[in-house]
Amino acid sequence: MHDVIDQAVSRRALLRGASLLGAGAALGGLPLVARAAEDGIAAQWPAVTAMLDRYVSTRKLAGMAAAIGWGTAAPGFILRGKEGLDDPDAIGPDSLFRIYSMTKPITGMAAMILVDEGKLTLDQPISDLLPKFANMQVQVTPDGSITDLRPAKTAITVRHLLTHTAGLGYSIIQKGPIKTAYESAGLVPGQVTRLPLPELDRGRPVRSLALFADRLAEMPLVYEPGTKWSYSVGLDLMGRVIEVASGASFDAFLKERIFDPAGMTSTWFQVPASEDHRLTGNYSPMMGMLLPIDPPRSSVYLDKPAFPFGGAGLVSSPRDYDRFLDMLTGYGAIGGTRVMSEKAVRLGTSNLLPETVNTAGTMVGGAGFGAGGRVGLGALEGTYGWGGAAGTVAFVNMKAGLRAALYTQYMPSDAYPVHAEFPQAVQADLAKRRPAA
Repeated sequence: MHDVIDQAVSRRALLRGASLLGAGAALGGLPLVARAAEDGIAAQWPAVTAMLDRYVSTRKLAGMAAAIGWGTAAPGFILRGKEGLDDPDAIGPDSLFRIYSMTKPITGMAAMILVDEGKLTLDQPISDLLPKFANMQVQVTPDGSITDLRPAKTAITVRHLLTHTAGLGYSIIQKGPIKTAYESAGLVPGQVTRLPLPELDRGRPVRSLALFADRLAEMPLVYEPGTKWSYSVGLDLMGRVIEVASGASFDAFLKERIFDPAGMTSTWFQVPASEDHRLTGNYSPMMGMLLPIDPPRSSVYLDKPAFPFGGAGLVSSPRDYDRFLDMLTGYGAIGGTRVMSEKAVRLGTSNLLPETVNTAGTMVGGAGFGAGGRVGLGALEGTYGWGGAAGTVAFVNMKAGLRAALYTQYMPSDAYPVHAEFPQAVQADLAKRRPAA
């Protein structure tokens, strides 16, 4: 996620928004009424609606959905297009999207649950749980030789994993020998497509989270831990730390501690065969056309994954992921159920970056970083969120009780500036709604 809301909305505007966004739910489920409710939401968010219309009406994208909610009110949805170019089903609140790196905040909050329970501490060396990470080596030249190394001066900690400051690499970021070594070892963030497309080929991942961690410990670090923000497999490795600390498999821990208590019934690492009709198609924009790279009925997400990727593995729906965001803005509670402690949410959505870290020139330059998501500083204080590789993006403004997310499917994500445009559109609409002081 790039730019986010510039300031908290007044309490009066928040309550008015909650009333308007919640009105549709009280009117029942008749299609005509639902359509009227959707039209009403679109009218309240004209810049967001115009953005969706622009992409879908010109067939730059097959479909898009925006979900926006206030306080404890049900979210409002702006829906445009189809689940696929040749799919008769319209995009809906329960359509399924590959959320990729929007998995990271969920993994981050899972870790915060364990920190809150005393099973982990932020500045605890991960070698306490994964001994193979006790004596790491660092590249003398980042992305250079993988044999010209020096011993790491600092131990990798839980904080480092959560904030991409552990010095770990990422096959989608690194270049040269270290990228090749990651791919050869199966240290890749999941598959994208069954098609032989070199630009989207991430290699074949190892077949277990434990093996992923063991092989990663054998790789040199790209940077000295605690010195630089560098997008990495840190949240994938965090999944293994969670397993060891909790005694449960990572996917089981997420289901038991977050998905089930939050009422998230449509968020999976593997889409059940019974639900494949809800899965949207993923596309690659090429030469003015959309090339199908992961059709729903033959999607890689119908297969059991090599392991549960804590950095990029989940599929979810706009309605379901909104429940995660709702839980965050409720400071750990949703619908009368407490999922996390207020303390854990406040800590996880705060700036956890080590003071020694340099973010200049990175995608979070000028911002902070919390448990798996970007954090606003100064006038942006209270915002937290992240985006996904297929064009999804979600954030909350804790001060305002606002949650907002956009869903679509295309890769690579920088083919269109959706990650930046959506928060800017939300901000533009809020500026018009904000009452004069």
